[in-house]
Amino acid sequence: MQFQITDIEFDFPDPEDCVDFDKEDDYYGEIIADTLETVWEACDEDDLVEEITSATGWCIKSIDYRHILN
Repeated sequence: MQFQITDIEFDFPDPEDCVDFDKEDDYYGEIIADTLETVWEACDEDDLVEEITSATGWCIKSIDYRHILN
C-alpha cells in the first residue's frame, strides 16, 4: 500500500538541550519536509513507521497519514 504522511512528530532533542538549535532547526525541518513530500510504500501502519524510522534515523512520536488509492 502507498501512504502519504499528513503530519508527523519525530523524537528530536529538546531545543533547550541544543547549543546551536537555530542551525539544527533547519536540519530537523528538512527531515519533516522530506517525509511529508515522499509517498511511502508499506504493508501496514507498523511497517510504515519502521520505513520512516529507517530512512530518517529518528523515532516517531506521532504520525497521521492517508492511504493513496490506485
